[in-house]
Amino acid sequence: MAESVDAGDFSVAVRELEWVESNPVRRVERFPESRGRTRFLDAEERDRLLQACAHSSSRHLHGAVAVALGTGGRHGEVLGLRWRDVNLRPGEAAVTFRDTKNGETRTVALEGLAWDALRQAHSHRRLDTDLVFPSRRGDRPASIRNAFDRAVSEAGLEDFRFHDLRHTFASYLAMSGATLAEIADALGHKTLAMVKRYAHLS
Repeated sequence: MAESVDAGDFSVAVRELEWVESNPVRRVERFPESRGRTRFLDAEERDRLLQACAHSSSRHLHGAVAVALGTGGRHGEVLGLRWRDVNLRPGEAAVTFRDTKNGETRTVALEGLAWDALRQAHSHRRLDTDLVFPSRRGDRPASIRNAFDRAVSEAGLEDFRFHDLRHTFASYLAMSGATLAEIADALGHKTLAMVKRYAHLS
């Protein structure tokens, strides 16, 4: 099986072995890295979305969206949240995401809408599962994708995905004066590269 060839191999072929006249890899155009999506909700859009979620037939949609907005949790992190990782005690309320994208545990303080949503969910929690947002059978997280898409449409939002709730959380942090390091910590990013998109909002 043929081995892969990198730019260094071509340089040796040109300078030392004289197999080829020039290095074709050096002529490949390098495109600038994408800055990524920065779509986030303004206050009016947020209220419209939450209202649409509250009227959804999905019993978990409003709570899941509220938690995502208040913690920056990804779709899988929020839906996979378990009560053992939720602390609702005033003054120390927080959620701990364990099954994260980078494999590291992340704890985020709970307040406002997210705290209210989890307190409400806790008052109606099921005893046959530890999942905060369980499916009807309780053996897996609930599915809210279709309900979310309908709520987005009913709220009149354009080009908005569940992951943009995470961008919204980060954007609100930036506008409240949080540093890029603090935003990176809250999102679970190891470097500042991914959060520089929010710098202009600080």
